[in-house]
Amino acid sequence: MSGRPQALRETRRLQLDAPREADLEDLNRIYSDARTWSHLPSGRFADLATTCGALDRWLEDWTVHGLGAWVAREGGVVVGHGGCAVRQDAFWNLGYRFAPEAQGRGLATELSQAAITAALEARPELPVVAYLLEHNAASAVVAEKVGLILRHRGPDAGNPDPTAVRLVYSDRELSDQELAATMR
Repeated sequence: MSGRPQALRETRRLQLDAPREADLEDLNRIYSDARTWSHLPSGRFADLATTCGALDRWLEDWTVHGLGAWVAREGGVVVGHGGCAVRQDAFWNLGYRFAPEAQGRGLATELSQAAITAALEARPELPVVAYLLEHNAASAVVAEKVGLILRHRGPDAGNPDPTAVRLVYSDRELSDQELAATMR
């Protein structure tokens, strides 16, 4: 038997698997690295317990919705985490984090394309949404590359930086209710 489960999806370079408890240390390595959070330093995971709590939520996404964010492996090594997860039963939230050494090589675009396909296969009635901070230009480029369109620009409520601006991209027009759900 292989040391890695069969990938749920594969891209040209990535194996995308549902997270497992055994992925905790690798996920913590990515989410606790300050370089991963240069666009939002307050989002950095402070300790292993924070990552463990997040992993529990990610596992719950898979249990409840049959889809959630994947662990991304390149050549068997965990290089990132991301995908689409249902939020407030109103939209698919597209998000990702990659280890700093894996950034800038198009891996986020590969993962995002696969995630959008999987989300629309699972629940096509839900819009796919990526929300990000305006100064995170790299994520905006990824959103646009995978076909999402800027639908909203406004204050990022709850952000420790009162000048922060949130951008909301989606694969279709959003109702007022759907847009409001992305602001929570």
